[in-house]
Amino acid sequence: MRPRIQILDDSLTQQIIAEAKRILAEVGMEIRGPALKQRLLDAGLPQTPDGRILFPPDIVERALATAPRSFTLYDRDGNACAEIGGDNVHFTPASSGLKILDHRTGETRLANTADFVEYVRLGDGLSNIAYLATAFSTNDDIEALVSDAWRLYLCLTNSRKPIVSGAFTEHGVGRMADMMQFFRHDRADLIARPMSIFTITATGMFRYSEDSCQNLIDCVEAGIAVEIVPVTLMGLIAPVSLVGATVFHTVDTLAGVVMAQIIKPGAPVLFGGAPAEFHMRAATSPMLGIQALKLDVAYAAIGKALGLPTQAYMALSDAKFLDAQAGAETFGSALMAALASVNSVSGPGMLDYVLTFSLPKLVYDDDLCGQVLHFVREVKPLDDLPTMELVREVMAEQHLITAEHTMAHWPQELYMPSPVTDRDNRENWTRAGSKDLVRRATDEVERRLAAYEPLETDPLIIDEMQQIIIAGMSEVAPLPEVPTPAGHTGAATDDGGRRRKRRFAR
Repeated sequence: MRPRIQILDDSLTQQIIAEAKRILAEVGMEIRGPALKQRLLDAGLPQTPDGRILFPPDIVERALATAPRSFTLYDRDGNACAEIGGDNVHFTPASSGLKILDHRTGETRLANTADFVEYVRLGDGLSNIAYLATAFSTNDDIEALVSDAWRLYLCLTNSRKPIVSGAFTEHGVGRMADMMQFFRHDRADLIARPMSIFTITATGMFRYSEDSCQNLIDCVEAGIAVEIVPVTLMGLIAPVSLVGATVFHTVDTLAGVVMAQIIKPGAPVLFGGAPAEFHMRAATSPMLGIQALKLDVAYAAIGKALGLPTQAYMALSDAKFLDAQAGAETFGSALMAALASVNSVSGPGMLDYVLTFSLPKLVYDDDLCGQVLHFVREVKPLDDLPTMELVREVMAEQHLITAEHTMAHWPQELYMPSPVTDRDNRENWTRAGSKDLVRRATDEVERRLAAYEPLETDPLIIDEMQQIIIAGMSEVAPLPEVPTPAGHTGAATDDGGRRRKRRFAR
């Protein structure tokens, strides 16, 4: 068996699903994107006098019947990388940050391109981070209209891993799909071997914005898997009670699943979310509050009951630094996510209400995620039932260090984290420099960055991707400089961008 957590029984799960379906059928959703709204009307969904779209039960059921129970993410080279579904758990960095906690100066500041490139190169080598995310903004380095494409470009040219991303504007998906297609034979191959998941945000209050509506259409038609992520604020726009909040959350998420299937039956969709508690006295919205975490686990159970892959914002922290709170919140929520079989867990590396990213935290979180994944492995006998032979051996030898059973199983059964996690006795720890967690994690960041080996990318592909980015700018400007990896020499990879800029300027 596999270790699990369960907070909803089967009866309550079905009641929540039934109530959510009733709200969809009788209250419906405000669909602000005219193109998507028309598609829903053309598909036979009714409209209320005030323009809300209703979701009849039979249409919801048909959509759930076509939604895949799982799908495969592929890396840049087209190799299968992650099976999203079932009990599989994958960790990916959280998204939407603006700042970086600079591990060299201790300063928290707005992030830039150099920070983002270091993050991608670091994440590329972390074994428990299954795929990357366009985790934080490069801010003023590049204009907002193409900042989503710029971050995708930096991921594609510095890592082979799949990517969780999304478009910042109503029409940003197309250029990003075009960039990913350079690493496939054609659009059909990109659809057959997807390399990304894009986030579609439900805005709450049973509403989808213009941007989310158009992005949903564009992603599904381009063959990009989508995660439907409502930001359910308990106590503000959703009930503070667990069951009521789960119903609200299910309404928003299920509507996105249904709309994706109406656009294209069989489109891969994750039943996701980023809930938080709203605390009136403090005017804060912690995602790591214990009630918000219960909602994460609850809606994951709803997604499983509906036969859908799941996503959640967990394995992160609201703390401001890599401290005891950060470790406790990250490990605790990562373990809950894994016990709930959340398929795609967005969180490692992130602090401060998903505003601040930390590279030392990312390497520490990689360690924590590895321990969590070890914990939720299937429990089964390993040549240890019956146990009498092992009893006799320990009685005779007074140890099992050299026992055949130990030698056969210890490499897989005893998890040894990296040096970032302190497992030394005090004497050895002192001899190693008496380093605290932040120092150990910072040293590991620098070691990994120094060891990073640059990827080779066809210069023609680099040139074409830069052309796509520049073509989307409102005013032509040079692309930001991309730093050369530590320990390597050569021209920065923005040279082609500057050449292309001059050609475009003419």
